[in-house]
Amino acid sequence: MSKAKQVTVKIGEASYPCRMSMGAMLRFKRETGKEVSEIKDGSISDLAVLLYCCVASACNAERKEFNLTLEDFCDGISTEDMTTMSAAIQSEVEEGAEEDGEGKKK
Repeated sequence: MSKAKQVTVKIGEASYPCRMSMGAMLRFKRETGKEVSEIKDGSISDLAVLLYCCVASACNAERKEFNLTLEDFCDGISTEDMTTMSAAIQSEVEEGAEEDGEGKKK
């Protein structure tokens, strides 16, 4: 099992972990009614929700308090934060696609 890559996002005075996980994908499905694979290129709102779900899930896994609403989260992140987080998540997704069922590179 490979360890998920993680970035940290700072919102206000607090720092939060952000990484893709099964929990994040489940949260995204519950929030939007869509699978992560259904995100369209250029959909900033879907990307913002996904990043929010990645932070909420990572915080939950680490037992770190995270009480921001989606709107508060979006108000607190910059476009640079969004680019950094989405690039890290995209890299993780691409690496996962290259692995076979045993966690080895194809």
